[in-house]
Amino acid sequence: MNTAGTIDRPLTNDPQKQAPMKPSTYEPAGSATQDFTISGAKDSRQNRTREMQLIPEAMARAHMHERLQEAERDRQAVRLAAARRMQRRAERASLRARRALAMAVMQ
Repeated sequence: MNTAGTIDRPLTNDPQKQAPMKPSTYEPAGSATQDFTISGAKDSRQNRTREMQLIPEAMARAHMHERLQEAERDRQAVRLAAARRMQRRAERASLRARRALAMAVMQ
């Protein structure tokens, strides 16, 4: 199908591959204001675009950093709970040993 694209639906979205715009026949030549750019405006737009493109990456990095810290805190809490369990077990074993020693001395 060789249908030409329209302004609303171009054949391609790549401006390099689109047909160049032809001057209008009903508009006198040179009536439009001239196109001018401020030096550095294009660069700042490009930098802003680059920064905007890097925002999701920075957010993902911050999110992963947060998740890693949360995981480390969870691991630390698990280690602390295990250490307290082992301490209580050691205290009970110490009490049993004292009782056994006391019983041996009493007999």
